[in-house]
Amino acid sequence: MFGAVCARSAAAASLQCQVTYAGSTQTVVADPVVDPYPVPSVAIGGRFQFKPVVVGTTAQTERVLIYAYEMASDPARLIHQAKYLPPFRTGNLTGQHYLYAGPLERELSYACDWVGGPP
Repeated sequence: MFGAVCARSAAAASLQCQVTYAGSTQTVVADPVVDPYPVPSVAIGGRFQFKPVVVGTTAQTERVLIYAYEMASDPARLIHQAKYLPPFRTGNLTGQHYLYAGPLERELSYACDWVGGPP
């Protein structure tokens, strides 16, 4: 699955993450949701799953959660969890992150930015 993680609201800020693995970059977008549990993760190169979640409403963001999983084990193994709380930085929220996992220590990197207005 590529692209939007959930339906987009025109008035709300979205979190846009640039996720890179094996020289390929894809954009994963997270819009505000009230219930974070049904938000699906996104497959990255068949080796990782990436899941950004913006919890809140179009009027107010309560928190941002970012998860990364390594797919080499069954079930998938959580290798990274980040939590951001207000007040949020505008523009680039996360900075650049580099994650290493698996028997060959494969690298996944990501950076997430706010788009469409303030969080």
